[in-house]
Amino acid sequence: MQLCEVDAPIRLAGRTLRETRHVCAFFHSKDEQNKLLMPFFKEGIDRGEKIFQIVDGRRRQEHLCDCQAWGIDTAAAEASGQLEVRAWEEAYLQDGYFDGDRMIGLIEDTIKENRSKYGLTRFMGNMEWALEAVPGVRKLVEYEARINYLSPNYPDPIVCVYNLNSKHSGRVVMDILRTHPMVIIGGVLQENPFYVPPDEFLRELNQRKQR
Repeated sequence: MQLCEVDAPIRLAGRTLRETRHVCAFFHSKDEQNKLLMPFFKEGIDRGEKIFQIVDGRRRQEHLCDCQAWGIDTAAAEASGQLEVRAWEEAYLQDGYFDGDRMIGLIEDTIKENRSKYGLTRFMGNMEWALEAVPGVRKLVEYEARINYLSPNYPDPIVCVYNLNSKHSGRVVMDILRTHPMVIIGGVLQENPFYVPPDEFLRELNQRKQR
């Protein structure tokens, strides 16, 4: 597979992303999230890259206002197609349920469709939908692990955003942490010492089910 050359470094949360670009971002508040992620989006806009964001549809306008406050001309970027902001129901929860295979396909298709025009696509997914009682939500951790089969094939960063004040169980939070090779925690991007490669992690999940 021919990969797009990345000429300039990608900055995220005070550091430069290297080859590993599947990132888990833990935040305590929207303000903390914006402070660390908005410069990442703005950098992409300034470089002519695609910004693909998935948010709670009830807060879409609020999110766009936040982007504007950080210097992103959202009207122009949306009109040109450079900025795409989807609600959960248009991505993770299409047809009212979560399907990890479908979501991974959406990510890969978006990367391929936008490569020639924008080069990189910068993904951000707000993951609070996983607190909803929707079919398929129990496959969240398996999905996060399987993204690690996809992401090494592409240089496009994928940032999964979790609120530490939410009601995810401690075990789920730990599993989520273990499925991301890079993590933002305490406001700093770092290599994740708890990361488990997907083959090993998925074997562990299967063993749990058997027990």
